[in-house]
Amino acid sequence: MARNLFTQAVEEVRASRRSVFDLTVSNPTRVGLRYDSAAVLGALGSHRALDYDPQPKGLLGARQAVTRYYDGHVDPERIVLTTSTSEGYSFVFRLLCNAGDELLVPKPSYPLFEFLADFEDVKLVPYPLIYDHGWQLDFPSMEKAVTPSTRGVVVVHPNNPTGSYVQETEIGQLNAFCREYGLALVVDEVFLDYRLGSPGVKSLAREVPDPSTEAPPIIEWSFARNREVLTFTLSGLSKISALPQMKVAWIVTSGPEAQMREAMARLEVIADTYLSMNAPIQWALPLLLEQKEDIQRQLLERVRNNLRELDGLLARQAACERLSVEGGWYAVLRVPVTKSDEDLAIALVKEKGVIVHPGHFYDFPTDGYLVVSLIAEEGEFREGGERLIGFLDS
Repeated sequence: MARNLFTQAVEEVRASRRSVFDLTVSNPTRVGLRYDSAAVLGALGSHRALDYDPQPKGLLGARQAVTRYYDGHVDPERIVLTTSTSEGYSFVFRLLCNAGDELLVPKPSYPLFEFLADFEDVKLVPYPLIYDHGWQLDFPSMEKAVTPSTRGVVVVHPNNPTGSYVQETEIGQLNAFCREYGLALVVDEVFLDYRLGSPGVKSLAREVPDPSTEAPPIIEWSFARNREVLTFTLSGLSKISALPQMKVAWIVTSGPEAQMREAMARLEVIADTYLSMNAPIQWALPLLLEQKEDIQRQLLERVRNNLRELDGLLARQAACERLSVEGGWYAVLRVPVTKSDEDLAIALVKEKGVIVHPGHFYDFPTDGYLVVSLIAEEGEFREGGERLIGFLDS
């Protein structure tokens, strides 16, 4: 596969041994977090892993651990374990679509869907998120995008990279839209726990405490309890416990009883065909999920500190602005359109040694957007941010 010009520029600067400030970092295991190594490694040593017990939905004890993550509001029989959310998407795409069927997907959003849809011979039809003092679902555009081949709507809650949650007023509209057109909901909640400000909505899972308290992060208004339409909610350890290498994710099925039963029966057949989950990680899952309490505190502190740093830098200039962000690990900058986003990102790498993502990486509709990661180590983020904003202001 040919490398694009941006990738080439990054590789050349790294090879030159110049100082590089990576503001695209997404791997939580390489940003200086403190893991309980003994607990994580010890969880993998269960002697029960020597027994082979092929369960299509995953071992019951592991699924019960996921139920506890949802504060007991989700029946373990409605959970299917997968090795990743990518695999979860593949299972759901197989379930909902025949070759050539369509799914509505948000833009901007993470560019994973296109690759997964290609593998499953599914057509993706974009619907825009619009920005007006905050991000919103564009329901008129969604209605125009529906065809007789449409089978579902993909929602990312909160979205990556916009960091926008589906608002309370939008949940009813979304369910009504799906009911009217006979569509399923596919909801990605991997960043659900990383809310940066006041919730502002009533939880679908339970009441959310005052965010100013020191209480540990808890599950917030998850679609896993949505009963209005057939809903597949995806999440996993990669973000919840910042353990992407452990390869555990899941699908929670909810909705009207008859549709839910039929969907679970078919999902179980798909999962049984692959039996991709290994025993050691399933036995370890309860302990690995417990790691979220400390790791999420660290990550939320990191993200909030870097966001404050970024806002302080932006306050000193007038060339660009940060768009509203409610959760997740990323921030979107709106910048002057003096050249394409890719050319701007390449110039930043070559001239300042700062790596950011051009907006087109996330399918922003026009130039004028850059995306930065907020989980970079604070010293690196500070120096990289100063170089970035200084470059943009000049």
